[in-house]
Amino acid sequence: MISVLTIEREYGCGGGDIARQVAERLGWTLWDQRLTSEIAIMSNCDQSQVKKREERLDPLYYRLLKSVMRGSFEGSLNVHRLSLLDADSIFHCTQELVLRAASAGHCVIVGRGSQHFLRERSDTIRVFLYAPRGDKIRRLLASGVSEAEVEHLVDTVDDERAAFIEKYFHIEWPDRPLYHAMLNTTFGDPVVIDEILSLKKAIEDRQR
Repeated sequence: MISVLTIEREYGCGGGDIARQVAERLGWTLWDQRLTSEIAIMSNCDQSQVKKREERLDPLYYRLLKSVMRGSFEGSLNVHRLSLLDADSIFHCTQELVLRAASAGHCVIVGRGSQHFLRERSDTIRVFLYAPRGDKIRRLLASGVSEAEVEHLVDTVDDERAAFIEKYFHIEWPDRPLYHAMLNTTFGDPVVIDEILSLKKAIEDRQR
């Protein structure tokens, strides 16, 4: 039986809202903002800082700063070893949380590499959601994203996610053979949600 659903998504296609509605329909736990919150607790830092760095590589200035700071602290016997919130630490926290959530089951997990962490599990469905650029811009504007930044975000966030996947999983994003379905959200959230739930039922019927 299927007990885990991962939803990877292009920025602005409505993946978060669709994942929430699917989780509500199934009565399952949603791991989206909850992942961010749990990583912040594990890292002992503000949730806003985790949100800024999730599914992204460290910027060059941050990598240089980290290197300098760690080098200077290593020579001091009077200071505890420096702990920094960086891409590596977020990746390892995310992996631990995703595996824990999958073990508990009955959950919908949004992005963060979850589809790759769980690629060998037979109880997991992996879905990728996308939409044309214009539809993503319209959806984001309707959600309150400002006109001044919406096009920049649509054009850059997915590039950052692709770089993250390439570094940590050594594959191109999206890795099409990995997914059970790739769905265009232009047709509307209700249609996409019904398709996901129908896919779940079809896979479960085949597993019986």
